[in-house]
Amino acid sequence: MAHLCDLVNCTVYNLNCSFMSDTKFEIGVILFFILSIFLASCSGGVVGNKNVPYPFKKVDIDKYSGKWYEIARYENSFEKDCFAVTAEYKRDGDRLKVINSCHKDAIDGPLEVSEGKAKIVKNSDNTKLKVSFFGPFYVGDYWIIEHDVDYNWSIVGEPTGKYLWLLARKPILEELELNDLVHVIETLGYDTKLLHFTPQQSID
Repeated sequence: MAHLCDLVNCTVYNLNCSFMSDTKFEIGVILFFILSIFLASCSGGVVGNKNVPYPFKKVDIDKYSGKWYEIARYENSFEKDCFAVTAEYKRDGDRLKVINSCHKDAIDGPLEVSEGKAKIVKNSDNTKLKVSFFGPFYVGDYWIIEHDVDYNWSIVGEPTGKYLWLLARKPILEELELNDLVHVIETLGYDTKLLHFTPQQSID
């Protein structure tokens, strides 16, 4: 049987939760209980920023939509052994459809895909989303902390400082550009030593 904390993390930030298909109990019946009672104790991870900056730069959701490649992340249990990670956002009425994918164990390994949805937090200038990968519970925080004016890159975090992603429109960045973005992450207060750089395959 899956550990409750694993279920919570997969529900909130799901990328690969294949174990859930083997779970024998009705997860929908206990989901709210799990989320309300165990969420705080299951956040896990090392805090890389004790003072996460409040998102301040307004986001154009239409420009933000589309496919993003994960350049770097803070390691987490739900992306364990994930290579060539991508995230795609599509308008779905007043919400967003979220499609996350990764290749397991290698760049050309088996593809795992999960679909969820996100809603924009009111009065946030579109900088904050609440994400759900299971049912009606929007509990995953997605903060667009910084982004390029042309939406070529984005730095995504959440309030605890335990999760961080550097996303870009192309899978591989030039060394100078990457170094500049790592510096931006550092100026935002994040511990860059915790960054895990995601192997990606060139699309050229």
